Amino acid sequence: MTSPNPHAIDADTLSGMKPLRKVVFSLGSNLGDRLANLQGAVDAIRDTPDVIVVDISSVYETAPVGAPDGSPDFLNLVIVGETTLEPRTLLERAQAIEDAFGRERDERNAPRTLDVDLVMVGTTETQQGDLSLPHPRAHERGFVLLPWAEVDPAAELPGRGPIGPLIEVVETTGVAKRDDLVIEGD
Repeated sequence: MTSPNPHAIDADTLSGMKPLRKVVFSLGSNLGDRLANLQGAVDAIRDTPDVIVVDISSVYETAPVGAPDGSPDFLNLVIVGETTLEPRTLLERAQAIEDAFGRERDERNAPRTLDVDLVMVGTTETQQGDLSLPHPRAHERGFVLLPWAEVDPAAELPGRGPIGPLIEVVETTGVAKRDDLVIEGD
């Protein structure tokens, strides 16, 4: 039987569909060719099925937080995207990208070739072992909040609120935008 409304949506065909949710990644590198590491990670996220990159911040240079003395400065950026993927899948993808760039996880806050943090996925709030959403320290990190605000000034961090007021209370003096460093393809 044909529907009298040719524009009617067949609910049975929608049952397998998943909604698009905002996803935010924070990337950092302070070992090796830092800009090339970031470029490779951005490319890998762009190549991830079911992830649509909406915007990429400028590159920022940042003094390391909680790192051993003498650690090199980081280059950081934020990617805002949309996805239908589950948070666990996104975390596994982020870790696989880090591994592909030689990330070693021997010591907390040690210098690293690449750090790919999953900051948020939609409004998900969860603590499941190694998966914490939103990222438990994102609201304290100028190197996450400033680049994020650049590309998504109205953003909100689940459980913490709009990022604008968060920036006002976090240390940002060591976070410098690097207009001379560009990620290709954005």
